[in-house]
Amino acid sequence: MGETRVDLLHLLEDLRDAYSGSLEETIVTEIVANSLDSGARHIRFSADTAEATLIVVDDGAGMRRKDLIRYHDLATSAKTRGQGIGFAGVGIKLGLLVCEDVVTETRRNEHHLATRWSLSGRHKAPWKWMPPLGLLARQGTAVRLKLQNGLSPLLDGGFIEAVLRRCFDPFFDAEVAPLLSTHYPAGVSFEVNGAFLNRSTRPSGELARLAVCVGRKRKPSAVGYVIRTEAPLPEDQQGVAISTFGKVIKRGWEWLGLTPATPDRIGGLIEAPDLAGALTLSKSDFVRAGARGALFLAYRKAIQEVVSVRLGEWGDQREADDPAKRRSLRPLERDFAQVLVELAEEFPLLASLVERKAGGQKRLPIGTPGGMEEGRGFAAASVAARAESEPDSSGEQPSASDRQAGVSEDSKSPDTESRIPGEMALPEKPSRSRPMKYGLHIRFESHPDDPELGHLIESAVVVNQGHPAYRRAVASRSEGYHIALCVALALARLAAEPKETQAFVTTFLARWGEALDETHRSSRKRP
Repeated sequence: MGETRVDLLHLLEDLRDAYSGSLEETIVTEIVANSLDSGARHIRFSADTAEATLIVVDDGAGMRRKDLIRYHDLATSAKTRGQGIGFAGVGIKLGLLVCEDVVTETRRNEHHLATRWSLSGRHKAPWKWMPPLGLLARQGTAVRLKLQNGLSPLLDGGFIEAVLRRCFDPFFDAEVAPLLSTHYPAGVSFEVNGAFLNRSTRPSGELARLAVCVGRKRKPSAVGYVIRTEAPLPEDQQGVAISTFGKVIKRGWEWLGLTPATPDRIGGLIEAPDLAGALTLSKSDFVRAGARGALFLAYRKAIQEVVSVRLGEWGDQREADDPAKRRSLRPLERDFAQVLVELAEEFPLLASLVERKAGGQKRLPIGTPGGMEEGRGFAAASVAARAESEPDSSGEQPSASDRQAGVSEDSKSPDTESRIPGEMALPEKPSRSRPMKYGLHIRFESHPDDPELGHLIESAVVVNQGHPAYRRAVASRSEGYHIALCVALALARLAAEPKETQAFVTTFLARWGEALDETHRSSRKRP
């Protein structure tokens, strides 16, 4: 009889590589994320450079004995997808790579336990029970990391504070922090080496609050703001950040698929709690395929529309494509629309680009109807709380029924724009539905440093004309085939799993070729 062995060191290194930031940053963010999932209201970091130790203490729910035993299993988690932002205690588990040992002390009701854990080889990570060190006076969990390197960034209070402010920005932002009170009613505070972290100071500029409604819902599913400054923003503040339950998942312009005229002077933050259900397994990015991918695409589309409107009002939108080039692309776009219709049955997620409801509205699948109610309630309650605390422009407080609906007194008239007190705009009351065209649009942008040929934004494929392959295609007069390949690769991320990408691209190009025969037959039938 054989025995299955696991290379724990290799597994932990692969897990480390799944995160875009440094190992030390990942350790800090994941420890905090799991503390927040446990209901912590206060998280304290204490670094001792002389002893090369970092102690993190929270006042969350703590663990029972059986929970602490499972805590030492690398692939075990009792969490439900969509209800948290931490991943299986991975912060502590990655800490094994840089620590001599990790002591975990937890207290819950009558349970007061502690263990010592270390990585003793490629295949062994033994742990044992030990008497509690007295790190906890009340309920909660504390971890002590004994670091191998006395110069580790984890011993630098400035590094820890910078990571907290960057990765948990909503808790330090005066605009967004009050909106988190629904999920964290008692609030959350952070302490680093005995000093409490205060709210961040935002650069002065033109601020626009946003309320994002997914689909045709009037209640906002995401809330936040964008800001435009006179001087360029620091690099880590440029672009729009998207967070869920207070944890920033993505920041910049690439994830949103927008390119303003002055991207270095515009920043923002949008909190979307429902997107916790679309997080990857490591909780470090969003899933781009399947039902959860459709949820992310629906939110991104809604956020794009709201941000685009604000950029248009600021006169900061991307310049339109050349009209002559736009006319030359119409035959290609018609062929792509036909291919989408034919492939929608074989690849169901493509239906999000072609399926229409009565009245002409496109339908984008965003998961089960009940899956978004918690997030909508979170955002609606947050907006109502802001409406209750801020008077409208006339100085009068809205009525209780209007606060519950999240609209001001002026929004009762169908001819008046619906607004929330505090200048947070909501969509106007739906008017008569007009038919919407379906299919793909082709756009061009130049990103010489981007290795991708193109990417999908809403129902448009953006072709990277700064890519060397595009320049070669133009020189060899094969631009049409290059665009078709870009479209196929961009749609593959939506329609197929990564291992099926090649099969999808082959099928798409074959159907695109057949569309040429259909066009010739149609032209011969004309009188």
